[in-house]
Amino acid sequence: MPSIRSSQQVLEEELLPLRAKLLEVAATLDRIDRSDAPTAAPETMATIRSAIETLLRPGTNRAEQVQLLFSRCYDATWRESFEI
Repeated sequence: MPSIRSSQQVLEEELLPLRAKLLEVAATLDRIDRSDAPTAAPETMATIRSAIETLLRPGTNRAEQVQLLFSRCYDATWRESFEI
């Protein structure tokens, strides 16, 4: 049975990959802001902002909440929509 890691262990083991992912997000947002064209998808940018705000809130289901922000609502007729 695997042992449960302490929060300190998780942080120590995940810090460098987490840092890299955060830097990647920051760099992408910088590139968007530096582009000479206006943001083509304000709804998408609003979703990204909501996702970042979700990450800042305490809790244990942030991954689920962020996934739901980017997910489509279930459509019972999806097979017809995609012609499957």
